[in-house]
Amino acid sequence: MFVKAGMMLVMFFFITPHAVFAQLTAQKKQEPANIAGPFNTALYQGAQWRNIGPFRGGRSVAVAGVASNDQVYYMGSTGGGVWKTTDAGLSWNNISDGYFNVGSIGAITVAPSDPNVIFVGTGEHAVRGVMTSHGDGVYKSTDGGKSWIYLGLENSRHIADIQVHPQNPNIVFVAVQGAAYGPSADRGIYRSLDGGNTWEHLFFIDEYTGAADLSMDPVNPRILYAGMWDHERR
Repeated sequence: MFVKAGMMLVMFFFITPHAVFAQLTAQKKQEPANIAGPFNTALYQGAQWRNIGPFRGGRSVAVAGVASNDQVYYMGSTGGGVWKTTDAGLSWNNISDGYFNVGSIGAITVAPSDPNVIFVGTGEHAVRGVMTSHGDGVYKSTDGGKSWIYLGLENSRHIADIQVHPQNPNIVFVAVQGAAYGPSADRGIYRSLDGGNTWEHLFFIDEYTGAADLSMDPVNPRILYAGMWDHERR
């Protein structure tokens, strides 16, 4: 098996409504000496990791939570679809069965302005030796995962990330990594201004360079950063 890979970072500027969005609250003037960045690491020194499931579907590369509710989280597995907990992981329920055509999930994003709006990109994006299945595009829920509609991008194969405008859930950006094997003209960054009803192929480099990551500036959503990956498996 031969794998070629290369990475680059690109930045986009967009003109969208409601340009300013504050994500981090102001810190106190007096900060402990052990603070690294904007978070007080002393608050987490006593915390320990533990497995909270769910124990189906294998590994996971997609997790999302609801900022306004610390009990609600979503998990996307590489073979078991999308799962939801409403009790901080004590119990999980599959919410994609019967709606999704595939079980491999690459990205989950909850709209910051409306926690009922969820976008899911199918097809795990971490290329690895036992990667055996791909996705068929993007799905959307407007009722917190109770039901889903299919939004297209069928040939995306593997979706690495989804970003939603902080004030407008109809403005959506999708990072398409694309097919693991062979060239694909469907790689790159896609944008929708109508909640996913239509898509614009916003950024494309070549048939071997896909979008591996996507990040929106929390202060100015007109600025979008994308990590592009030149890769191919043979």
